[in-house]
Amino acid sequence: MSRDRLRAQRRPAVGTPAPELLVDEIARLAADRKALEIVALDLRGLIGYTDYFVICSGRSDRQTRAIHDAVHAGIAAEHGLRPRRVEGLAEGSWILMDYLDVVVHVFLPQTRDFYRLEQLWAEAPARALGGAIGDG
Repeated sequence: MSRDRLRAQRRPAVGTPAPELLVDEIARLAADRKALEIVALDLRGLIGYTDYFVICSGRSDRQTRAIHDAVHAGIAAEHGLRPRRVEGLAEGSWILMDYLDVVVHVFLPQTRDFYRLEQLWAEAPARALGGAIGDG
């Protein structure tokens, strides 16, 4: 299946916010739960299944779940959007939320250091979106 066709199938319904707006709102919601080192990677032109990754960390699995809960509830309340899928919520060390054009990664610091998504996608333009500076 071609990338364009795959992206067309994954597109959210008409009337959903632009991916850039979602990135900023997700970052704001995560920062409200004291997420660490919030970064957006602009993946447009690099991959076909999403436009952005939003990556952040929490100090504990309890905090990563709180970040997930805030993003999930906030985006649902503001835009009526729910993620297509959520993975890792039970463990809390790496929670993935797929909003189609924006994929959110909430890590524990040691898990983020292990998978190093920012280094893996180093060719993608990155933008720091706030969050506390971590000690991890």
